[in-house]
Amino acid sequence: MAPRSFWKGYLKLSLVTCRVAMTPATTEGEKVRFHTLNRATGNRIVSRYVDEASGKPVADEDEARGYQTGDDSYVLLEDEDLDSVALESTRTIEIESFVPRDSVGWIYLEKPHYLVPDDEVGAEAFGVIRAAMAESGMAALSRLVLYRRERGVMVEPRGRGLILWTLRYGDEVRHFEGALEADGKPEKEALTLVRKLVAERTRPFSPEMVGDPVQEGLLDLIAAKTKKRAPRKGKAETAAEAPAGNVVNIMDALRRSLSAEKGKGKKS
Repeated sequence: MAPRSFWKGYLKLSLVTCRVAMTPATTEGEKVRFHTLNRATGNRIVSRYVDEASGKPVADEDEARGYQTGDDSYVLLEDEDLDSVALESTRTIEIESFVPRDSVGWIYLEKPHYLVPDDEVGAEAFGVIRAAMAESGMAALSRLVLYRRERGVMVEPRGRGLILWTLRYGDEVRHFEGALEADGKPEKEALTLVRKLVAERTRPFSPEMVGDPVQEGLLDLIAAKTKKRAPRKGKAETAAEAPAGNVVNIMDALRRSLSAEKGKGKKS
């Protein structure tokens, strides 16, 4: 069953407009979530805001937002203050510019969404925009009010549809200087051995490769407690032993690694 769209609006390029529907490409709906309970009664615990000085509960209508300007000083912000700087929540993804897709670093990509045409009338315009971007290797940039805040977004072609990525703001991304490397080019023999090791461990990607063993263990634990049975014991993982010293003979380590990989292959 296809997930329901959580946003509907328009995709606009100059005078070309089409209706679109958006669905998050990822979900955390299957994650195990806990409630905080009173151990003595088994009832859920309710959180309440209290005054820091008096310790008395604060009514909902008396709660306000404040920005700290000093140790004990705050600027109070009312809803109308925030409304004055908030952007209009438009339902239009208006393409402002195009950039080469490869020029947008992965670190700017935040949350992916599937974007598809929402009616047959706009399907042709949607398809033309998608095909033009796919042929040119371009991605579209726009801005959109999503999840209660304005966000920069990037739209890129993917298959028969489009992927809309929310983007991190520029001041959220830290510059990466890179890791320390040995001087000069890597030794040819070592590089050859590493390539063989990469080839030995290469497999087609599948979702099972990024499964969550903790989630599976929690579900089994909850089922066991519900049915009052002992939970299944997971396969114990032993931590790799740390090397005795800092000096490692890379060639010896690579040769042993390849021998181990070939041994695994014969057993499987």
